[in-house]
Amino acid sequence: MKFTMSWLKHHLDTDATVDQIADALTDLGLEVEEISNPIDRLSAFTIGKVKAAEKHPDADKLRVCQVETDDGMTQIICGAPNARAGITVVIAKPGVYVPGIDTTIGVGKIRGIESFGMMCSEREMELSDEHDGIIELPSGDVGQSFADWLATNDPAKVDPVIEIAITPNRPDALGVRGIALDLAARGLGTMRDIPDPVITATHPCPITVTIDDDTLDQCPVFYGRVIRGVKNGPSPDWLQQLLKAIGLRPISFLVDVTNFFTYDRNRPLHVFDADKVAGNALRVYRARGGETLTALDEKEYTLAEGMTVIADAHGPESIAGVMGGLQSGCTEDTTNVFIEAAYFDPIRTAYTGRALKINSDARYRFERGIDPAWTPFGLDHATQMILDHAGGDASEVVVAGRIPDVSRAYKLDTDRVQSLVGMTIPADVQRKTLTDLGFSLDGDLAHVPSWRPDVMGEADLVEEVARVASLTKLQGKPMARTDVGVPKPVLTLAQRREQMARRTMAALGYNECVTYSFVDQAAADRFGGGDDAHMLGNPISSEMSHMRPSLLPGLLQAAARNQARGFNDLALFEVGPVWHGGEPEDQETLVCGILVGHTGPKDVHGSRRGVDLYDAKADAEAILSSLGAPARVQFQRGLSDWWHPGRSARMALGKTSLAGYGELHPRVLDQFDVKGPVVGFAVHLKNIPIPKAKSATRPALVLSDLQAVERDFAFVVPAEVEAVTLVNAALGADKALIEDVRVFDEFIGGSLGDGQKSLAVTVRIQPKDATLTDKDIEAVADKVVTKVTKATGGTLRG
Repeated sequence: MKFTMSWLKHHLDTDATVDQIADALTDLGLEVEEISNPIDRLSAFTIGKVKAAEKHPDADKLRVCQVETDDGMTQIICGAPNARAGITVVIAKPGVYVPGIDTTIGVGKIRGIESFGMMCSEREMELSDEHDGIIELPSGDVGQSFADWLATNDPAKVDPVIEIAITPNRPDALGVRGIALDLAARGLGTMRDIPDPVITATHPCPITVTIDDDTLDQCPVFYGRVIRGVKNGPSPDWLQQLLKAIGLRPISFLVDVTNFFTYDRNRPLHVFDADKVAGNALRVYRARGGETLTALDEKEYTLAEGMTVIADAHGPESIAGVMGGLQSGCTEDTTNVFIEAAYFDPIRTAYTGRALKINSDARYRFERGIDPAWTPFGLDHATQMILDHAGGDASEVVVAGRIPDVSRAYKLDTDRVQSLVGMTIPADVQRKTLTDLGFSLDGDLAHVPSWRPDVMGEADLVEEVARVASLTKLQGKPMARTDVGVPKPVLTLAQRREQMARRTMAALGYNECVTYSFVDQAAADRFGGGDDAHMLGNPISSEMSHMRPSLLPGLLQAAARNQARGFNDLALFEVGPVWHGGEPEDQETLVCGILVGHTGPKDVHGSRRGVDLYDAKADAEAILSSLGAPARVQFQRGLSDWWHPGRSARMALGKTSLAGYGELHPRVLDQFDVKGPVVGFAVHLKNIPIPKAKSATRPALVLSDLQAVERDFAFVVPAEVEAVTLVNAALGADKALIEDVRVFDEFIGGSLGDGQKSLAVTVRIQPKDATLTDKDIEAVADKVVTKVTKATGGTLRG
């Protein structure tokens, strides 16, 4: 949004400088993006007087001028036809940059005679397109700054232009008067009263307007009138300069009037050549789809079903709220004009503009919201301007529909400023602020002005008061302590566990992945999801149609992408949520990791090997240990079908699953195009028991000064017995003395016969109170044999 200082002062009586206004606007939430001040580029130019001008001896069109400047008499060669003695001119001395010709003036010779500067034309100084001769000033003192002279005698040519950024919730600031209202509320001036004109109609409006019943939600109201006998042509200089200053091209007076009010009051208008409106009737309706229209940009557009259209007897004449049609547009020959002032639905206007890829000032404002209540007044102001400058007779106003009721009021709680913003603002100041912004107060009720669609609640009233008072006045204060002493931890147990899991995984050499929570249906199906409960209502794409039931799909996809780029040995992990259904309680946070390929690079020692389930088991145990899980858990079969049935296991406490680990099924690897082997694990954070001891420190390290004893046992057991069953049985033989049991050998075949195997274990016995005697050790050994025999059905190997 661009405007000039003089335009702003048309609405705001102020003595504030450009910098003061810019600072206030930014502080009010209307961020200033650029200030273009012509004085800055003209400050180096000064005024001089030509004392003598003689013909150049070697050029018929050049004159050698003696010019009086603040540096004394200066010789300047000039080719302008009006260069003569006695005129007051604008001088560019050597070293001065001339913007119109993009040149820095220097001392030079022209046909053998030196020239020490330049006398400038208006185009060379970018003041206008005039370049038939140099500038002749009617007044001015030698050495006076030309910028100062312009500021006093022709201020429009040095009028600063301010550009501000408009947020979508502030359509009122798309008009200069709305900006002035904010500045007046801040105290940088007072609003000028601009009375609404009273138009005397001389005849009925010859053009009728109707709105289809099913279109009233897209165009609630439409005002219009005809002005006969206008004389269209170039706009007055003040209007042309105003439009040029903000980057608009003057077209003709009738069109320029609509552009003026678009920026002056955020009131888009449109003018039809009344003689080109077929049937003397306009109809606003929803497009059926397929209609075509050549718009003012001379492009043909095909309208989609539901777009708002203004049509005459021959067909569409305007895309409502977006752009008018070329056929009924005003030209230099227009003598009878129909002025349209309507209100169009913001959402429908936005859909239409996006679908047709049309960006116009009208669309930009309608889709953000204009003041519906000012619709008839906007028509009257435009009518008066046309009558004043182009003549003619105005008709009566034709109206279709009615102005939508946007009135609403909210309670002003003056104490909420302190609680919501942290500022102390007196109640009377708050009330005055809202009144200055156009709100009307009835007791504690603040009635919102029709041009502020963004104010939708009590909190918005507080925001208005706070931004006008300036949020820069906020003082930082520490939050009050609720408890005395050392504050309690902020993080919950679940958050601390997630943090610890990430640290542990990184310490184990894994790289963290952060993948989307959405997967395609095929991946969801493979990992137990893919049903309607997991399906998104409005997915980003077909590859992100379902909530993920596991973290493994994302990790496998990351592994496939890395393998495609030559990285074959990977250790990846992720900590994040998964969904087992569509309800909130079906969400769970998991820690998942995968190992792909080999344990490391090739080396001379031959230590490189493929990863196996024991690598995944060791890492899963490390995670559980870091999170405080019990050291002794049960290992169970029966994981989901994406795990290898014979190379996977569940770590559990009774029926509560703590983690699962193993080798991923080959079918899964084929589906995700991953080259194996791939092993992985998944840890259920919510199932890990909460430690009974809530100390923030680790427990004291307990070391025994008594010598531990190790005994080896070999048991012949049925082949289907898991080693963990034997280990758990041995551990339970004497929980007070047996510290650890490890499997160190497995033997199958030989003299054992079919269906049998031998498992050898080392049992570590740690005395607590006294050194164990041989009798004590033998007693523990007998307990181990008895417990294992009972649990496995095996026998001690002889």
